[in-house]
Amino acid sequence: MQRARRLRKSSDFALARRLGKSRVDRRLVLIARANDSGATRFGFSVSKRLGNAVTRNKIKRRLKSAAVRASVQEGWDIVVIARQGARTADYWALKRSLDRLLARSGVLEPKTG
Repeated sequence: MQRARRLRKSSDFALARRLGKSRVDRRLVLIARANDSGATRFGFSVSKRLGNAVTRNKIKRRLKSAAVRASVQEGWDIVVIARQGARTADYWALKRSLDRLLARSGVLEPKTG
């Protein structure tokens, strides 16, 4: 994921959490907020409660890969927080959860055709 497409500062995460709309399922929490930059940026948060560093990084890698493949409209800050269900979920389950939450948030590109 390109550096310009990532949320990096804690202030960006805090702003998204404070002003964004959240959607929840058993694996993930998704918080979406419209931004002024025109680019969509993703941030990922995986708590130490979910496991050791290897487990947390594996979850983040899977979520980043799923986020890159999602067709999200430009102009959003999106924070994805992993829940306990993400620890045992495979890539496809995390992708389905992320896609479902993005659709419920209304940030996906409209389908053409």
